[in-house]
Amino acid sequence: MSEPKDTSKPVTINTGDELSRGRYSNNMLVTHSPEEFMVDWLLNSPGGPHLVSRIIVSPGHMKRIAAALQDNIKKYEAKFGEIKTIQAGEQKFH
Repeated sequence: MSEPKDTSKPVTINTGDELSRGRYSNNMLVTHSPEEFMVDWLLNSPGGPHLVSRIIVSPGHMKRIAAALQDNIKKYEAKFGEIKTIQAGEQKFH
């Protein structure tokens, strides 16, 4: 069986200026129910964590998101080298 050809075309996304700049997040919380996954993107700061964004998706879509992220991590590491991670609690604010 042959691999399916990628027939995707570039997608034009319209957005407001503030949203297009993006938001920085250095932590996340993932919760789920039988019907949905909820991902809270957080900013940990000396004043405590702040909610940056909340995304709610179906379980099927979350599985596709996880696969796309894993694929992109492999591509990133092939180009730039292994991503180093720190253990929970190692990040300190000064």
